[in-house]
Amino acid sequence: MPKMMPTDDMDVTQIPGPGTFQFSAVRPENLGATEYTLVSIVVDETGSVFHFATELLNTVKSIIEACQKSPRAENLMIRLLSFNDKVTEIHGFKPLSTINSKDYKPFTPDGITALYDAVYSAVSATLLYAKLLSDQDFDVNAAIYIITDGMDNKSLITPAMIADKIKKAKIGEDIESMITVLVGLKDPKDKSNDVSKALEKFQKQAHLTQYVDAGDATPKRLAKLAQFVSQSIASQSQALGTGAASQPLTF
Repeated sequence: MPKMMPTDDMDVTQIPGPGTFQFSAVRPENLGATEYTLVSIVVDETGSVFHFATELLNTVKSIIEACQKSPRAENLMIRLLSFNDKVTEIHGFKPLSTINSKDYKPFTPDGITALYDAVYSAVSATLLYAKLLSDQDFDVNAAIYIITDGMDNKSLITPAMIADKIKKAKIGEDIESMITVLVGLKDPKDKSNDVSKALEKFQKQAHLTQYVDAGDATPKRLAKLAQFVSQSIASQSQALGTGAASQPLTF
């Protein structure tokens, strides 16, 4: 991940353990609410998404814009990542109200797939920031969405390492609940590419909450995906304070 620098309202934190992962997040003293759902959106930017990169960006924008209309908008923080052979933080955890989706630059698909590294970064950053907020008496839960059209062929991280992180989150007290949703896409121009079984296997190995097969990455299916993710975020945020995670939605 590229080296990040702190700003006036954001801190940069090194993630302990394997790799050189970092994340940035708004300082707790700059937050206005008392409870937050931490949302991470992790998007494949490998060469294989070239044919639908514009539609993929539009999907992310649609998710952000839908969340901004939610009754829980003031209680959402978003972190946006992309990945190919490296993991790139487009922006760290920041209140939804400070995000303008029109500022997002086009994806530049290239390289191969460090999927496990990206998921590990998302889960680890979420848990570290949740602990920081919890220690300062914020109520916190989280939702992580990983959108990809391919299997890992690059990472240092293993599914077992991710599963270990998720297990520790479940038995700890720093975060009320966390859902992790792996979304599989397929390039409609590539009839031979079907990674659904492999992604479903990864979801089980890593103990992710849910695998969603979104099918061909057509504008219609991606619009449905944006609606699915935004509804899932709203459901998880509404569950904050109940002591449990939201129920998985059907795509």
